Amino acid sequence: MKKIKISPSILSADFGQLGNEIKRLEEGGADMIHVDVMDGHFVPNLTMGAPIIRALRQYTRLPFDVHLMISPVHKYIQDYSDAGADIITIHPEATKDLKNSIQHIKSLNKKVGVSLNPKTKINLVTDLLNEIDLVLIMSVNPGFGGQKFMPKVLDKIKELKKIKNQKNLEFDIEIDGGINFDNSKLAIEAGANILVSGTTVFKNNNGNIKKNIDLLKSS
Repeated sequence: MKKIKISPSILSADFGQLGNEIKRLEEGGADMIHVDVMDGHFVPNLTMGAPIIRALRQYTRLPFDVHLMISPVHKYIQDYSDAGADIITIHPEATKDLKNSIQHIKSLNKKVGVSLNPKTKINLVTDLLNEIDLVLIMSVNPGFGGQKFMPKVLDKIKELKKIKNQKNLEFDIEIDGGINFDNSKLAIEAGANILVSGTTVFKNNNGNIKKNIDLLKSS
């Protein structure tokens, strides 16, 4: 089994101190930095764009795990690549041609992720799993932090893990949404190897990031 990695979401960080918050995550043992990009259109919230990612790039060498919740997404892929994204994750519903968007990301020498919302069927990606690096399973409806975990999505992870083993594929399985010390164990047992967590990493144990990351990894 792949090593468990933690990708803390800076959606839960202090936005007035983002550079320092990213440094704290690196010192605390984060494996990558999860950056949620929302446009107020594809999802009902608005967050940071490419200029902020570019500004934050100087603060760490950790991979930027950039989740684009924007539509139409294809024409903005280049901007986020140039800003410093290492992994670019998109939603099938946000592009007219998922395969073409995947190829575009690959042509920029970035890792490709595809995200599935709680109601999105897995068959939208099953024929493309050999072309992508990561499948992000949303365990909440995207748009806001602090939502309650939806355990029903664990079945999707189990199905993906089964396909992965049967076809001997190498993609990562990431989960994002309401991840805490209790359900992280369930996600790992189902087959996830990357956990996105915001509130738990930044707020639990009086903000002891290293302790919280270690606890998530040892679930």
